[in-house]
Amino acid sequence: MYRISFIIIAMAVTQLAICQIAEKEIPIIPKPASIKLFNGKCAIGSNTSIYYTKGDLQFSAEFVADIIKSFGGESPEVIYSSKPPSKNGIIQLVLDKTISEKEGYRLTSGKNIVISGQTPQGVFYGVQSLLQLLYGYKTNTGFSIPCMNITDSPRFPWRGMHLDVSRHFFDKEFIKKYIDILALHKMNTFHWHLVDDQGWRIEIKKYPKLTDVGAWRVNHEDLPWNNRPAQKPGEKATYGGFYTQEDIKEIVSYASQRYINVVPEIEMPAHVTCAIAAYPQLSCKQIPVTVPSGGFWPITDIYCAGNDSTFLFLQDVLTEVMALFPSKYIHVGGDEADKTNWKTCPKCQARIKGEGLKDVGELQNYFISRIDKFLTSKGRTLIGWDEILEGGLAENATVMSWRGIDGGIQAARMKHDVVMTPSSHCYFDYYQSTDKEIEPAAFGGLIDFKKVYSYEPVPQELNVDEAKHVLGAQGNMWSEFLLSNSQVEYMAIPRITALSEVVWTPASLKSEASFLARLQNMYTVLQAQNINFHVPTPQGLLKTMLFIDTALVELSNPLTFGQIYYTTDGSVPTTKSAKYTTPFKVTSNTTLKALLVLDNGKASGVKSGELIQQKPRAALTDINNLEPGIRYDLFEGGLTTLANLKLLPLKNTGKVNEIKIPANINFDLKALAFNGFIQLSETGVYTFKLISDDGSQLFIDDQLVIDHDGPHGPEPKEGQIALMKGLHRIKVLFFQAGGGETLQLLMKTKGIEEQPVNASILFRTKD
Repeated sequence: MYRISFIIIAMAVTQLAICQIAEKEIPIIPKPASIKLFNGKCAIGSNTSIYYTKGDLQFSAEFVADIIKSFGGESPEVIYSSKPPSKNGIIQLVLDKTISEKEGYRLTSGKNIVISGQTPQGVFYGVQSLLQLLYGYKTNTGFSIPCMNITDSPRFPWRGMHLDVSRHFFDKEFIKKYIDILALHKMNTFHWHLVDDQGWRIEIKKYPKLTDVGAWRVNHEDLPWNNRPAQKPGEKATYGGFYTQEDIKEIVSYASQRYINVVPEIEMPAHVTCAIAAYPQLSCKQIPVTVPSGGFWPITDIYCAGNDSTFLFLQDVLTEVMALFPSKYIHVGGDEADKTNWKTCPKCQARIKGEGLKDVGELQNYFISRIDKFLTSKGRTLIGWDEILEGGLAENATVMSWRGIDGGIQAARMKHDVVMTPSSHCYFDYYQSTDKEIEPAAFGGLIDFKKVYSYEPVPQELNVDEAKHVLGAQGNMWSEFLLSNSQVEYMAIPRITALSEVVWTPASLKSEASFLARLQNMYTVLQAQNINFHVPTPQGLLKTMLFIDTALVELSNPLTFGQIYYTTDGSVPTTKSAKYTTPFKVTSNTTLKALLVLDNGKASGVKSGELIQQKPRAALTDINNLEPGIRYDLFEGGLTTLANLKLLPLKNTGKVNEIKIPANINFDLKALAFNGFIQLSETGVYTFKLISDDGSQLFIDDQLVIDHDGPHGPEPKEGQIALMKGLHRIKVLFFQAGGGETLQLLMKTKGIEEQPVNASILFRTKD
């Protein structure tokens, strides 16, 4: 039977409420490839019979029965029959070889409901669509579904979600629930990240220390991830866990019932401190280490590429892994390998010389290629992060592109298959709003579900033949900051909901407005299944909002459903507070709090803002000898905070026409200080937005307006200041700590739309 954790809810939905769902927006996510509507309704009772025509459709039939039962009625009768009766009000599950796509299905509702597929997998996906229809068209007496014909199949063969269980361990029952969430969204791949520096999570019988030692670390869960001390002598490692091989078999079987392929990831040659802690002889230095309890970087202890015993160990491990996972693909990581020790290791240097390799980059290619040949000999396919392109690409490898899309483009042009998972759109451990004061701690960056929905997996740079190598896309869920099962769900949804439509629905049918119209019903389904999810806060409210005489408060709902409630006395709003319907005025200092409440009662966090009356700063006078643009000072060196900018040596100075990283500066570990003047055409409150990766600050007339300091991904931050018409000093500080880099300054005020701050209003003193 289907593992189900539904809350039995009484849904007294009237036929009038049902009719409010526009028929053109049939509430199914991901949106089907084709829906044809007909006159009339298909009436299904709460005790309808369910017929299935083949034995391997029994699971899907029982799935439907469990769903209908969860509404509070009797358990429907599930009947095997090669020829279901032709009577009204029944549900039929059948196989139909005329359906061309393996994962495709057809759902017809008329006198009864018929779900057909070429395979049981296709039927299962049709059942997922039926689940949503049942919630969308519930009546007091049963279900009244519009008569329609749905013909559907997925756009991509790889529709995946990842979960890191190394940084934080999640038990077997939650893994099953996570798989249920994937199945609900018609995902077909679960990428299970079982190994990383902070924990080895899979039992390997030939090497018991991998779990006896490698699965446990000192419990510092009360400390920030990047501020945890190393294990001290005599200190016991008590945090962690692992999956026995029996657990693995159970989970793989559970996923298989739901037509989800489980792809195991066994990291190599880096992110393996947990393995080296168990078996120090696997590293170049062969010195005992401990399993780190948090984010230590860089980590130079990686597998020794010059020692044949390393490869024998990995072959033994992968042999046991392949016995547990029938997946065609075996993920070997291959990312972020700090090769410092390889450069000085006599065995690694001998390997480079003996194999005629150029450097340690080609040594990594040798390492991955050797594992590739082993997996290929066993009928499996190696897949790894895009770093496996460094030094050359193994002959049969598939690439998972995470550092943007360039790795995917390169691999596709080399005629290798790729899975797109760029951190710009598919990293679900990033923040999903700018409300960091009310959001749980996250890795950084900003990716909301609308950004996920905007993603197109096939890069424009690929031609038709190259594009065929794009298998699909997946979302990644790294767990440094995920402390509970509920938080994983909160971070995943609705971003996985958006991604499901990206990888399933034809690109020509995608529409954000349509998606939002259907999201309301999906939220109802999720809440009924006791699955946590993120609700966005009302928009238009900053932490500090300035006004000169009168403030006009304009809030907006980022969804198309739900109601905003607010207070102006500093109290926490509830559904008994004032409803926001139209903009309103404020004439004195006010503490405003607001939240968004969905129709099912689920609420967002409470967003707060201080409305402060402020006199505008006077403009500068007697400033002459100016020219368009702004001056910058360039400093070289690493920072983690702009407070230490004065410690870096000045490298050179220059002039640019806007506040951005000059094109001729292309090295990491740098800092910039922009100084000049800004010319404003109106007196008013100005809202500035700094978008940076990493830290940045904005000063106007020596007042700090935006403090966006510290290492972080490309994310925006806003600030306001009241200014008189005329000339004002402007200063922007920025540092780049490695990886991606971004810097942009935008501005808006009443009557002026948001625009870049550039040479049209920027000035500098002439030399």
